[in-house]
Amino acid sequence: MDIAMPALLLLPLPLLALVAAAEGWLRKRRGLGQDWKAYWASLGDALGRQAFGLVIRGGIVGLVLQAVWPLRVHTFSMDSAWHWALLFVGQEFCYYWMHRADHRIRWFWLNHAVHHSSNQYTLASAYRLGWTGKLTGAGLFFAPLVWVGFPVPLVVAALAANLLYQFWLHTELIGRLPRALEWGLNTPAHHRVHHARNPAYLDCNYGGVLIVFDRLFGTFREERSSDPVRYGLVEPLYSYNPLRIALHAWIAMFAELRLARGIGQCWRVLSGPPEYSPEGKRVPAVGDGISSDDR
Repeated sequence: MDIAMPALLLLPLPLLALVAAAEGWLRKRRGLGQDWKAYWASLGDALGRQAFGLVIRGGIVGLVLQAVWPLRVHTFSMDSAWHWALLFVGQEFCYYWMHRADHRIRWFWLNHAVHHSSNQYTLASAYRLGWTGKLTGAGLFFAPLVWVGFPVPLVVAALAANLLYQFWLHTELIGRLPRALEWGLNTPAHHRVHHARNPAYLDCNYGGVLIVFDRLFGTFREERSSDPVRYGLVEPLYSYNPLRIALHAWIAMFAELRLARGIGQCWRVLSGPPEYSPEGKRVPAVGDGISSDDR
């Protein structure tokens, strides 16, 4: 995912942060409350990601995509509308599986956990995306698009557009949209469920712009008034320190690895689901805690 971050954030970030601040003012006016410390923590995460990216240039994803391009089986000239439509659908398909892997494979969750770490659902959480995406390499899920013949810059641009679309989804100020839109598109109502830590809502609604692949592959969940959404991680993170937010899942993983016995358990810690622990009891990350309503 991190391969698209410069295009997504370097120029729009000040504008996105300003819009997120305006949302915070509206939240206060409507009695929803606004955690301004979380707002600044998200901004700190975004700035830290850019600084970290200057140290680790390109990352494994950029290198692999560039290596795949000479091996492509076709070249799309992008001079036809159906080429662009195919790129859009293909990007959505690859994004769905990348996002699903982000949640169900610990190695990819190490970075993606940052995006879910805010205990309040606001526009500022949209650009809380973690620093280590270039290390975990979830963007490799887009290599098939390059292999079939879509130019690397256009694949990266399509992903950036996908992520920019998702900015407006991260709000409680927008209710349900007309039914036809809710059926096909990823909307604030669908994405609120994705960010929930309620047991009934975990690991669902992985779509980017579209929600149709969730409906097709059985991962769609509807927002229900009978089960109000509670946001954040299953083991909530209460820190506002951008460094701790960026690294808390890594710290927890190394704690699990110390408990592992043998290569098999080490491999399971890295490649298994995030909730897996060699001793059957999850080791909380530094700064995590369980609130009273989770006991």
